[in-house]
Amino acid sequence: MKKLALVVLSLVAAAIVVPASAATLVPPGNSSIEQPPIPGASSRRTQATNTTFQAKYRKIYGLLKSDAALRDKIRQAAAAYGIKPIHIVGAIVGEHTYNVDAYDRLQTYYVKAISYLASQLTFAYKGEDVSAFVQRPEFSECASQAGSYELWECREQVWNKAFRGKSVGGTSFPNDRFGATFFQPYYAGQTFGLGQLNPLTALQMSDIVHKISGLPKLDVKDPNQVYKTIMDPDLTLAYVAATLKKSMEAYRDIAGFDISQNPGITATLYNVGNPEARAYALKVENERRSAAGEAQKMPEENYYGWLVNDKLPELEALF
Repeated sequence: MKKLALVVLSLVAAAIVVPASAATLVPPGNSSIEQPPIPGASSRRTQATNTTFQAKYRKIYGLLKSDAALRDKIRQAAAAYGIKPIHIVGAIVGEHTYNVDAYDRLQTYYVKAISYLASQLTFAYKGEDVSAFVQRPEFSECASQAGSYELWECREQVWNKAFRGKSVGGTSFPNDRFGATFFQPYYAGQTFGLGQLNPLTALQMSDIVHKISGLPKLDVKDPNQVYKTIMDPDLTLAYVAATLKKSMEAYRDIAGFDISQNPGITATLYNVGNPEARAYALKVENERRSAAGEAQKMPEENYYGWLVNDKLPELEALF
């Protein structure tokens, strides 16, 4: 699945946009009776903290159930971006069940947010700040991208094509994601906050959130503010909502599927990322199937989204 991230932005841009009225509705519920396999990394993280997935689920569920103010914040964020609150809840529940434990109180997230303002953070690899790295000539094709989403998507594709796993200008670059290489000051793969966002995703969504929620635009040269934004529940929920909305739009416009009624699918995309590339891959697969007289392939939930759909009655009851 990670190979889908290597689909270049130009291919996605070339996809024919499907009118919203023509999109096929993906109904609520799971497509598989049994939960898809849970990755070993998630199991190891959970075992290392002497807990279980069920215990972690009950913990984040307990936080959502006990904190009416948090539920109101989720409602407000969902309304601003034109999505149902359950999509935000699904993303939060999935992250805290399979990736990290939730804090017991929402106030802890605010305290953490303030602490990042006093930290010495950098977005860099081997001493080269990412703001300087993206000035290399390989990134010149991205100069015409006006929006933050398009700009950072383009830069990520250039990373995949020109730097990932290669030696360039005497520097060897790891065969790893752009975000894991440059945007994790603490350790690779780390995400933060109530929505467990990574800094690159936040930077991508900056213009959208600025336009809809009026929050200040994020600057890659100010990592402390990026992390503070990710950790602050009053700020990060807008970024979570924007990320989910972007996935819905990608699957509607590129693949021709309306996933707005299936929180398990939106949670899956929140987990795996690269919604445009995945939507385009699904579009290509269904074009092949159509030509062969086969039934179309519907979007499918992974282990993370499966849990969200399985717990849907309990989660929806919160709202």
